[in-house]
Amino acid sequence: MITVSDGVAAGTRKDTSGPALCDLLQHSRFEVSGPEVVPDVQARINDAIVAAVISGADLVVTTGGTGLGPRDVTPQATSMLIDYEVPGLAELMRRAGGASTPMAALSRGIVGVRGQSLIINVPGSAKGASESLEAVMPVLGHAVQLLHGDTKHE
Repeated sequence: MITVSDGVAAGTRKDTSGPALCDLLQHSRFEVSGPEVVPDVQARINDAIVAAVISGADLVVTTGGTGLGPRDVTPQATSMLIDYEVPGLAELMRRAGGASTPMAALSRGIVGVRGQSLIINVPGSAKGASESLEAVMPVLGHAVQLLHGDTKHE
């Protein structure tokens, strides 16, 4: 779990989305570490994602940096690292957010795979982050199984 935020990294803002997502993932029986906090700096985001993948994380979730602001670079950082995108999950997250606010369409978060790790970008607000992750939660277990070679379909 990685929180991307200049304010949280500087200690001027409290991280609410990272802990909310950790709780959500733990409730769904995912082993969680973090949240690690990094500023909106592409190299720092890259380093955090790569470190999580190298450590063997099946799932890497980032929160923050997905909007249209000049410092919102999480999707760019993620796209540099992934082997391929999983656009259906990103579409599902935006569609779920759109049920609450039309602003969800402005999220540029992507979902992709690096090696055997699924990387998911969600918005920085606790509500937007939780709604996005909840939208894809029903398929995450199966996605991880597929990435590890369990391709049996019943």
